[in-house]
Amino acid sequence: MMKRRLLFAWITLITCSTALAQKTQPQPNIIFILADDLGYGDVGVYGQKQILTPNIDQLAKEGTQFTDFHAGAPVCSPSRCSLITGLNSGHATIRGNATDHGGIGGKKGKSVVYRANISKDDYTIGNVLQDAGYTTSLVGKWHIDGYDSLATPLQHGFDKFTGWLINKPETYASTYWPEKRYRNGKIVTIEENTNGKKGYYETNICTDEALQYLAEQKKNTKPFFLMLNFNNPHSPLDVPNQAVFKDKAWPEDMKTYAAMVYFMDQSVGKIRDYLLKSGLSKNTIVIFTSDNGPRSEPTPQLSAVADYFDSRGPLKGFKRDMYEGGIRVPFIVWSPLLKNAPKYSNVPAYFADIMPTFADISGKKGGYRTDGISVYPDMKGGKSDRERFLYWEFFENGFEQAVRYGKWKAVKHKNRLELYNLDEDIAENNDIAAAHPDIVKKIEEYLLTARTESPYWSAK
Repeated sequence: MMKRRLLFAWITLITCSTALAQKTQPQPNIIFILADDLGYGDVGVYGQKQILTPNIDQLAKEGTQFTDFHAGAPVCSPSRCSLITGLNSGHATIRGNATDHGGIGGKKGKSVVYRANISKDDYTIGNVLQDAGYTTSLVGKWHIDGYDSLATPLQHGFDKFTGWLINKPETYASTYWPEKRYRNGKIVTIEENTNGKKGYYETNICTDEALQYLAEQKKNTKPFFLMLNFNNPHSPLDVPNQAVFKDKAWPEDMKTYAAMVYFMDQSVGKIRDYLLKSGLSKNTIVIFTSDNGPRSEPTPQLSAVADYFDSRGPLKGFKRDMYEGGIRVPFIVWSPLLKNAPKYSNVPAYFADIMPTFADISGKKGGYRTDGISVYPDMKGGKSDRERFLYWEFFENGFEQAVRYGKWKAVKHKNRLELYNLDEDIAENNDIAAAHPDIVKKIEEYLLTARTESPYWSAK
């Protein structure tokens, strides 16, 4: 009897100790790094042969490289809205860079543009993590404020924000040498860039602000979330210098574009190095990705650059296309915390999955609406659902829709549905809709309820 009691006491002690250890395990810090118009094929580990990305590649070599991850849309604002709100472009408030009707008008150069903005009712990834006990900061590009001065990150789940806003045109990063910066509700002057000077590259500004925030977190007992949104390599083509490419026998535009990617890669390296040296890496998850496919505008100049470097890799299409080249992006997860992380993950996933993933990482249960699922299990070596529907819609070329269902990818425009088997045809060269009426029917049935109407964009 005594032996049984001792055994029971021992089991109880172990169980309680394990439960206590699990309960007191600190929540992981999260750093999300977002490039702008970086193509799937612009990164070394995704096949790039000429542009050097050693630091991003190192994240992949030490972490997990997702090979089938997608942005929220083929252009900036709707893609970022999907990322921030966890809703796909059939449900999100912002579904295009400019509205078809309605919205708030504002100046873009010499033109007046009407935009939608994130609404006061939109719940964001910042809100999720704040509610889970995190401190939150966003550095760089937001681009979902439209022309509403109350649609900044500070009103949408971020304790701190340093960067530029559409609704503050004096801060707008139309060049990489901004004279003004929006910092936590105030507009400050970047003295190094006044009077036409080019003294402080925007990429370096973002990096320095991010490093300053990380230094502050060493003294903080709460977990933190840092979203670092670079402009690189979005047009215009501009760098302080052409770095390691200056002596290449390439056209000038090509050397400049390669240097833009390289400067961002060096910044990623600085973030990683600081995490390792400070010890923050032990409990931090870093994610690197891009907001959509390459080629900022379909101009001869930028088309030549994208073709020269094969920026879309083996994919079809560019930014503004619903094919894979417009929406499939690099996605890399790095963390010494994830001991069983796989080298690769081929789970089909997209930006709507970020909100439930962050909720999963932070331990937040419910209280938000999303079109995504958590891919945290995939980051840890498990598997999430691969047989679900992923959805996109876009309006610049007339109403278009795209659907992913397992290995199947559908693109619908002008009321015609194309079907591709991405396992066999990643380049989407062979439309096999006629050969698979059962799959076409299943996708068409899904499309009947895939979206809600928008006051700013029409599906007609």
